[in-house]
Amino acid sequence: MSSPGPLWEAVGLLAATLTTAAFVPQVWLSWRSGNLAGVSMGMYAALALGIALWLLYGLALGSWPLILANAVSLLLTLAMLVMAWRWRRAQRDAPTGP
Repeated sequence: MSSPGPLWEAVGLLAATLTTAAFVPQVWLSWRSGNLAGVSMGMYAALALGIALWLLYGLALGSWPLILANAVSLLLTLAMLVMAWRWRRAQRDAPTGP
């Protein structure tokens, strides 16, 4: 397999930047609001596994757009999972009233 030309590397980098940046507003809103009631931990767990596999694939190919985008996406996805887990634990452990 030959290496893509500079134009396709640029397209890959732009695509990687946009899809990775799409996670930022959700992570930011969740962190600021502290409300993660609507977050599906199963979906984020499956997404994290898929992203980790894409990261391994990018490492195997030596493709920097894949490596960078998936490394950042994995961190953001894991942040959502940790926040959701902590939120659910806090809800479970909260006093229920008098």
